Amino acid sequence: MIRIGIDARFFGPKQKGLGRYVQKLIENLPNSGDFEFVIFLRKENFDDFQPPAKNFKKVLADWKWYTFAEQIFMPIKIWQEKIDLMHFPHFNVPLFCLTKFVVTIHDLVLKRFPTKKATTLNPLLYKIKELGYKLVLSHAVKKSQKIIVPSNFTKNEILNFFKINPEKIKVIYEGVPQQTTNNKQQTINNKLLGKHSITKPYVLYVGNAYPHKNLEGFILAFAKIINNKQLTINNYQLVLVGEIDYFYKKIKRFAISNLQLANKVVFTGFVPDEELPELYKNAVLYVSPAFSEGFGLPSLEAMSYGVPVVGSSGGAQREISGEAALYFNPHSVDDMAEKISAALKDKTSRNDLTSRGYEQIKKYSWQKMAGETLEIYRNILKLPG
Repeated sequence: MIRIGIDARFFGPKQKGLGRYVQKLIENLPNSGDFEFVIFLRKENFDDFQPPAKNFKKVLADWKWYTFAEQIFMPIKIWQEKIDLMHFPHFNVPLFCLTKFVVTIHDLVLKRFPTKKATTLNPLLYKIKELGYKLVLSHAVKKSQKIIVPSNFTKNEILNFFKINPEKIKVIYEGVPQQTTNNKQQTINNKLLGKHSITKPYVLYVGNAYPHKNLEGFILAFAKIINNKQLTINNYQLVLVGEIDYFYKKIKRFAISNLQLANKVVFTGFVPDEELPELYKNAVLYVSPAFSEGFGLPSLEAMSYGVPVVGSSGGAQREISGEAALYFNPHSVDDMAEKISAALKDKTSRNDLTSRGYEQIKKYSWQKMAGETLEIYRNILKLPG
């Protein structure tokens, strides 16, 4: 039986969008057929994955990503497992991996935004890390059998930076929960909202706080809205959902110290999957402020729960959200504030965006994504479909 290895050390929602991608890919691969899927996991997520069938095997590979240990020991573990084709769902492919491999590159944010604001390291260590990143990324692009990307935007980014055959890159859109209009019915779980000090109405953001996510600009725009005495929408909260790491702590200090927003901005910390639907359903608006996104999964998830979306015109947002979102210039706080205000003031416009959102998400499916990925495995290994 052909052995397909999947580097799932990012598996699970705690690893943000990348973790969800890996999880959904594995969950939607077939439970029988020509392949045995070998799933490489770390200790922290080893018990989170239970093989759904006999053709799935999990293997402990407890080396942190972006480390020398990963570079040295992952190739050995892959060789020991006699893998025929390896799938790395991120660019961090070990340089000494001798097995054929496919790589998924979600974006080139670290290449487009090489700023020291995006690191906690001192300048020397950051420079070393940056050089290592460029080397590993270049190796992944040039040595892979195929490159999977989640959008045409990311494909074009890669072609702008690297001289490779465009046919080597395959665009495979990610998926989204397929909901119906009944799922918009708001169910106020006072215990859950109270747990996070949330009071309705509120505007929602789900994701990390890396600098390219533009949360500082978003908070400045929100401050303009609630401090505008001419508007009748200054009773809103802004709810930011994401694990409280170095970057979120920095954003929290910015919001409280510089803008005196106090209880107007809520930082929930990490929220498990079972609680997220409640936060989505009860939001008045979802905002995606990033300068650049390779896909933008949370915007589609918001649409699936009937939440209207206002988003950045940067990156892949327009490609993915289409006519189902209202767009602003992410480099203009004034434009962001204006578009968010317009959506908050106009219920008819929000209802229209909700209807468009339900139509837009029909284009995306985790099952389709996994099927197209499986087809790539077959083509590389020259197996019949």
